[in-house]
Formats: sequence, structure tokens, C-alpha cells
Amino acid sequence: MNIPALAQKAPPEGSAIEAIFFDVGGVLLTNGWDQQQRAGVLTDFGVALAPYEEKHDAANFYWERGLQNARWFFDQTVFDEPRRFTFDDLWAEVTGQSRVLHPEVYGILRDLQAARRYTIATLNNESRELNDFRIRAFELRDYFDYFICSGYVGEMKPHPDIYRTAFEISGTPAAQTLFIDDKAENCEAARALGINAIHFHSPGELRSALTGIGITL
Repeated sequence: MNIPALAQKAPPEGSAIEAIFFDVGGVLLTNGWDQQQRAGVLTDFGVALAPYEEKHDAANFYWERGLQNARWFFDQTVFDEPRRFTFDDLWAEVTGQSRVLHPEVYGILRDLQAARRYTIATLNNESRELNDFRIRAFELRDYFDYFICSGYVGEMKPHPDIYRTAFEISGTPAAQTLFIDDKAENCEAARALGINAIHFHSPGELRSALTGIGITL
């Protein structure tokens, strides 16, 4: 069942939140290389979408877990036949798809920083190269203490190991950890490990949900 952001329950007494983990794509920025972006970019390059999509998931398993790099990924999915464009041409368009989705979330992050009570980090599924690009391009180091990404740790949400990695690296017990994500299944996986979770719908609802669990902004 999807739990609306405004219906989040406060952590148990004595379990005040100390570490907050944000998803990136869908919460702060657009997704890095989702189906809609793939369709737009690949169509512009004259790449047939159906054959590409047949190869995407198998190659993406390795790419988003950091087991292979971007050039390998596109060699498997696009450059497995001759093309009139290069990897560099394609990569420029791939990175160019990223945009700020919710500018208001930057304001929430600034308010959380100003409180000086929380460790603030990312917890997202992304290839290493796209994550590195987005950290630089959108100045995310100014807002997050560190970055936990599937491309760095070798596992993806909703697998429990990526959540365990997050709260173990933070040094914070699961009950004092908060996770924010736009996908209900990722929030449910976090809750199964005792992590507090907010299913993101909008910046306004997020701010209200944070206040509802005792995080004053």
C-alpha cells in the first residue's frame, strides 16, 4: 500500500532522526536515463528503440551497479552495430537530459543544513558516471555530506543491502534514519529494515511530512 506523505508516522519515542537520505532522480533532479529520455535521445540519433530496449535491462544490471562503465554499457546496447555517431556524441546528449525537477527541494535541504542536527546524504540508483556528472553539474556537494549510490556500492534499491550500507556507513541505527524516495516500493523496502521513510509526492507535502515527524524547518 502506498502511504501518502502527509500520513507518515513519527519515529518511536527515543528514536529522533539523525541521518536523512534523499533519493535524487524524481525528488530533486530528473531521472538520469529513464525510458522517456532514452526514447528521445535514441530517436534523435536514429537508433531503433525496440532492439535497444531488449538489451537495456541486461546491460543496465552491470552499469548501475558499477560493475561496468558507460562505454561498455553503450557498446552492448547501441554500438553493437556500426553508427554514424560516436560514444562522445551520445554521452553529451545523455548527460544533457538531466534537469532540476523540484527547485524547492534545494530549499528544504538548505533548511535541514541550517538546523545543524542531521547528517544529510543521497541514496540513489545511478551509474557511477552519471552520478559523478550530476554531483558536479548541480553542485550537490553543497547540500549533501556524502553520496551513497548503486554505482558506488554494487547494489540497487530496493535490495536490502543498499539500505544496510547507508545506515552502517552513517553510523546511525535504522530507527534514527530517514529515507525519502518517490517510489513506494523503495520506501517499503526501507521500512522493512526499520528505517523511517517518506514517500515523496511534492516539495510541499515533503515539508509537511518532515514537520509531522518532528523535523522542524
